[in-house]
Amino acid sequence: MATAKTLGFVLFDQFELLDVFGPAEAFGIRDLDGAFRLVMVAEKSGPVASAQGPRTVADYGFDDCPHLDMLLVPGGMGTRREVENSVLLRWLRERASKAELVMSVCTGSALLARAGLLDEIRATSNKRAFDWVVSQGPAVKWVGQARWVEDGKFATSSGVSAGIDMALAIIARMLGTEAAEKDAIGMEYDWHRDAAWDPFAKIWGRA
Repeated sequence: MATAKTLGFVLFDQFELLDVFGPAEAFGIRDLDGAFRLVMVAEKSGPVASAQGPRTVADYGFDDCPHLDMLLVPGGMGTRREVENSVLLRWLRERASKAELVMSVCTGSALLARAGLLDEIRATSNKRAFDWVVSQGPAVKWVGQARWVEDGKFATSSGVSAGIDMALAIIARMLGTEAAEKDAIGMEYDWHRDAAWDPFAKIWGRA
């Protein structure tokens, strides 16, 4: 088995729980055979409150975070504040430049866009908050109808549960479809494999 890839989940006050723990479940099952090492990162280590209330402990702060091969930025109501957080945006730019893969779920793409990381990159986001997200990165090639979008080393998904489909697609890309299928079965999850499948885009007028 090759050396495990370290995947860092970025936490901030009022992050969306499933944006983090949906993908974490998918990658975490694969962690059992040593493919991935999951860590939680925030500006300061310690407990971070989610939008739903329960707290998650950040293993590392920005200052002592180890090298991250992969990075995932969740969404949540906290993104409205964090787009003005220069410390976070600077850290994202620095870490994204060194990572092999950068992912976002829901409005997490607004943070990547505001950091300038998605300019001229195809990306998507939560359709309900789409106009606000687009305003954070006018140079981004926003895709209004997509469950998730992959463009180079960037992968962005639509809202909340879409992050699970994106995570399984990334696992399939890295480790093969059989590995992703095994994970989906282990999670008892109905994996939507078509990145263009997005029934919620029509509901919010994006189709």
